[in-house]
Parts: sequence; structure tokens; C-alpha cells
Amino acid sequence: MGSGRLYLAVAVGGFRRYASYRAATAAGVFTNTVFGLILVYTYLALWEEKPGLGGYDQAQAVTYVWLGQCLYATLAIQGGGAEKDLMERIRTGEIAVDLYRPVDLQVWWLAGDVGRALFQMLGRGVVPFVFGWLFFPMALPTEVTVWAAFAVTLLLATVVSFAIRYLAALSVFWLMDGMGVGQVLMITGVFFSGMVLPLNAFPGVYGDVVRVLPWAAQIQMPADVLMGEAEPLGAFAFQAAWAVALLALGRLVQSAATRRVVVQGG
Repeated sequence: MGSGRLYLAVAVGGFRRYASYRAATAAGVFTNTVFGLILVYTYLALWEEKPGLGGYDQAQAVTYVWLGQCLYATLAIQGGGAEKDLMERIRTGEIAVDLYRPVDLQVWWLAGDVGRALFQMLGRGVVPFVFGWLFFPMALPTEVTVWAAFAVTLLLATVVSFAIRYLAALSVFWLMDGMGVGQVLMITGVFFSGMVLPLNAFPGVYGDVVRVLPWAAQIQMPADVLMGEAEPLGAFAFQAAWAVALLALGRLVQSAATRRVVVQGG
């Protein structure tokens, strides 16, 4: 089997694995819809008091909420994607088996995470987004080209998200436990991705900083492209630059880590 077909099979396997968790998926759809409702009414009140906050009108703010709920599990904003399994394999020493496989370790885990992300978007993310579209005014484009550009930003956002979480997982080679790292992923994911409030709404130096961090590539960039607030090529360049930089850093850390594999347990 060629390497391309192999990684495609890994991605399909990741999709099928998460598709088997039907009860968890249904619970996730319900949870995201409820949180979306809470955030929508909070945003409507906030934008009523501060019209044009972050350069958005109310319809755009509502769109941002439901897109965030769509991408919450898709991009594993609070962690819980491929990095969770990788941390456990490093902790138990099972990673030694992975290192003997004639495959690229980083690409292997990326392929599996892409499959997971695709299922989470289709299985858990689409329903809350459609719910929002049916019951609230949303600023959605009618041009096919905008939706195509948006799809590209979603793919790049998935790669950036994986690259961040892969680096976090590799730290377990030294820390020997992923609990603390998981907490850091959760906190940074919520506050820096724009999950709570659009990054465009943060003022001053803090806003300038968070908008150039890699987490901005996950929700803020796709949202701005979808709503016509960002040029697609500029968004692609921003996301691709972070994807390349983080994946390259992951390669370096992986190389250092695998030279001193510590088998613990197992």
C-alpha cells in the first residue's frame, strides 16, 4: 500500500472510530446547542449595549457563536483529540511500538486527527450550526467562492490545531504525565482561540497579541473569511505560516524526544 493510501486509511479509521460513539455524539450535539443558545443571548445583550463591537453587527456576532459551537469539537478546542491517545501511549511506553512502524509518526497522528475532526464537524458540529441558522439571523454568504475559501480555512485550522496539540503531547516524554498539559491546552484553547469572545473584540495590546497567536487561526480566521471580514489569501497565509512553523517545531521536538525514549510501565 502506498504511503498516501495508508494515511488515507488511517484518516478513515479515525472517522469510523468516533462514528461508533453515537451516544456521546448525541450528547455533544445537545450540549453545543444549549451552550450556543446561552452565548447567543449573551452576545445579543452585549451587542445591544456596544453596537459594532469588534467590527461585527449583531448578525455577525450570532454567526460567530454558532460557528464556534460547530468547531468546538472539530478542532478539539479544549483538547481531547489525537493528543490524548498519544500522551497515554507515551506514558505507558507503547509509543515504542509506534516508533518501529515504517511510517512517519507525525503524519500518522495527523491523518487520524483529520478523520476525527471531519466526523466531529459532520456528526456534532453541523446540527447546532443549522439550528442557529433556522432560528436566528445569521450573516452567511451566498457566493460559492466564499464557502470554498471558508472550507480551505477549516482544513488549515485543523492542521494548526493538531500541530499545537501534538507539541503538547510530546512534552509527556519529559513530564511523564499528561494531566497538567491537558489543563494547559484547555485554558489556552478557550481564551486564545476566541471561543468565549471574538478576538477582534479585545482592545489594546492584549488584542494585538492574541490576534497574531496560532490559536487565532482556529476560529477567528475561518469566521472572518466566512463573513467577509478578512481577505481569504491573507487568512490562508496566516494559517499556513503557523501550520508550517508548528509542524516543523514538532519535528524537532519529536526528534529530540525519540532519542531519549523512556519506557514507563507497559
